[in-house]
Amino acid sequence: MNATDRTPADLLRSALAADPGRPLVTFYDDATGERVELSVATFANWVAKTANLLQGDLAAEPGDRLALLLPAHWQSAVWLLACASVGVVAEVGGDPAGADLVVSGPDTLEEARACSGERVALALRPLGGRFPQPPAGFADYAVEVPGQGDRFAPFSPVDADAPGLVVGGEELSYAAVVERARADAAARGFGEGARVLSGLGYDSWEGLSSGLYGALATGGSVVLCRHLDRLSPQALEQRTESERVTHTV
Repeated sequence: MNATDRTPADLLRSALAADPGRPLVTFYDDATGERVELSVATFANWVAKTANLLQGDLAAEPGDRLALLLPAHWQSAVWLLACASVGVVAEVGGDPAGADLVVSGPDTLEEARACSGERVALALRPLGGRFPQPPAGFADYAVEVPGQGDRFAPFSPVDADAPGLVVGGEELSYAAVVERARADAAARGFGEGARVLSGLGYDSWEGLSSGLYGALATGGSVVLCRHLDRLSPQALEQRTESERVTHTV
């Protein structure tokens, strides 16, 4: 990664320039049997489309607050990087009533209705599928994002020192996210090419660092597992071997 990278979006651009074909996020949902693998290029394409949706259709601006009501999921990772690309503050598990816009999974729709701004809903179905019936008052992400542009350019440069992420009650600038992710990775021995299996949620810094930002900061990749507690020890061992995992958190 480039030492001058100061935002998560910078890290993604450097990863794309270095090796677009390498795996970045491999996602498992052990409640549904879903497995999705995204290369750096595929992940970056989803981020660009989502950032265009955020900046264009949803009219989000730098400094706006987005309540992110999603579990640890590959689409959650996409939204976090899209927010960083636009300059929007991602508040993980934030209060929708105090947010400028909200992004919700299927289990938090009623809570999300407290947001008076734009509302986006994700079905979190395999292959990024849409809702069978769109929830009233929400844009269906799976319907809105495919038609967005594959390249993204922010209307205004993103300030690395501006607030970028709120998690666990702590607010971090984009630069602080990058610095802490690098420090965490070094402390845990996540070097270049590390492949980290994480069963942690995205509702804590540890989960975000291990399950997303650390991989971006070090040129590694993540095997992100939802409902990992449903997996037997034998199945987990097989996954660790088949996915060539180097570290588990």
